[in-house]
Amino acid sequence: MENFIPTLLSWLSTAGYILLCLFLFGFSIAIHEFGHFIVALKLGYRVERFSIGFGPAIWKRKWHGVEYRISWIPLGGYVSIPDVDPEGTKKLEGGAENGEQGTEKVVMPPWKDLLVAVAGPAMNIVLAVVLAFALSFIPGARFGTSPAHVDGIMEGSPADRGGLMEGDTVVSVGGHQIATWTDMLQEVQFAANRETEFVVKRGDELKTLRLTPEVKENGVAYIGAINLIPRDEVSAVWMPSRSAWEQVKWDAGAVFRALKGLVTPKEMKATGKAVGGPVLIAKQTYKTIRSDIWDGIGFLRFINTNLAVMNLLPIPVLDGGLILFSLIAIVFRRRIPEKFTAVVTTVFMYILIALMLFLVGRDFWRMGDLSKKVDLGELRQQSRESLGLDKDDENVSSATNGVSAVSAPGNATATATGRVAPAQTNSGPSVKKEGADVP
Repeated sequence: MENFIPTLLSWLSTAGYILLCLFLFGFSIAIHEFGHFIVALKLGYRVERFSIGFGPAIWKRKWHGVEYRISWIPLGGYVSIPDVDPEGTKKLEGGAENGEQGTEKVVMPPWKDLLVAVAGPAMNIVLAVVLAFALSFIPGARFGTSPAHVDGIMEGSPADRGGLMEGDTVVSVGGHQIATWTDMLQEVQFAANRETEFVVKRGDELKTLRLTPEVKENGVAYIGAINLIPRDEVSAVWMPSRSAWEQVKWDAGAVFRALKGLVTPKEMKATGKAVGGPVLIAKQTYKTIRSDIWDGIGFLRFINTNLAVMNLLPIPVLDGGLILFSLIAIVFRRRIPEKFTAVVTTVFMYILIALMLFLVGRDFWRMGDLSKKVDLGELRQQSRESLGLDKDDENVSSATNGVSAVSAPGNATATATGRVAPAQTNSGPSVKKEGADVP
C-alpha cells in the first residue's frame, strides 16, 4: 500500500504527458487544416466538414452548416471542400454521408484553388515562426551547437581503422560540408555501410580519409568518434540558435537533406532504412517533452516546418498536387480533366495509406528491437573507456547518439535525433561537468 501513491502519481504523470503530446499533434494538424478552412470560406467555397483524423467519427457536431469531427485514424486531418477535392477522396475521409451525395461541383477560378491549397502549409510555417520567436525569448530554453571536433576515438571502431585521430576537425563527409557535430551525425547516417570520404583538418593540413560507418541493431550508424560537450552548452540538436530565423532554417534544411537522401542512389538504401513513421515521432515527442518542455516546444516547431515542406511536394493527394494542377490551369488556361485527376489522386491515396501502414508496422518492430539496448550500452562503455573514465565516475558520462529520418503525422518527414545530453540517454550517472557524443 505504501507504494500505491507513488505508482499512481507516476501513472498520472505519464498519462498527462501522453495527453499533452496528443494535444500538440492535434494542434499542429488543426492549424494546418484551419488554413484551408478559413481561406476556402472567405473565397466563397462550400465547406462540408472539418476533421482531425480520418475514417469514422469518434465525435462530431454541426455548426453553421459545417460538420466538425474527431475521427478514429489519427494520421492527419482534412477539410472537405467539394468544389476543390478530387473525386475519390471521400473514401479516405470516411465516406460520403447523407446530404453529401449528388451535389454538383462548382468550378472556381484556379487562382482560388491555389490560395486554398497554399493556406494549410502557410499556417504551419506561421506557427513554426511564432514558436521560434517565443523560444528565443525564454531564458530557460537551451540553444547551441558543438563543432565537429574529435576529442577521442573508440578502439577498433570504424574511425580508428580509417585513421581518424584525436584532435581532428571534420570538414566534409561524402562531399557535404560539415559545420557542426550534428551535421556529421546526419552525414554518417546517410553513409551507413558505405565507404565514404572524410576530409579532416589536422593541424594546418587537410587530410582525406575513407571510413565505413557501421550500423548497430537499433538502426543508428556510427564511426566511433567522440565529441566532448560542456554541460552548460548541452542542447537538443533541433535547437541550434536563439535566433528564430536560424531555428526555422535548420528545420527546413534537415527535411531537404533527408529528401535528398531518399532520391540519391548511393544514399537511398541507408536513408530508406532510417525512415520511420508516426509512432516513432510520437515516442520522440513524448520523451522530449518529458525531459524538457522547451525542447518539446522546439520539436513541435520542427514538426510544423516538416508538415509545411512535405505537404508542398507536387504529389497528388497532398497540397502540392493541387498547387501543381492549379498552376497548370493558370498557365495553360485549361484544367486537367477531372477524371484524370480523380484517378491519379485515388492511386496516390492508396499508395500513401500503404506506406503509412508499413511505417507504423516497422515503428512497432523497431521499438521492440530498441528495447534490447545491448549495443548502445556497449558503445557507451567503450567510449568511456576510450576517454579513460572509470565506470563509476560521477563527473563525466558518455552518450551514444545518431540521426534517423522519420515521418511525422500528416505526411511529414522529419529528421529526429537524440538530445546531445548524456542525462537524456540513460547512459549512466548524471553529468556534472561534460558529456561525450559518439557517432
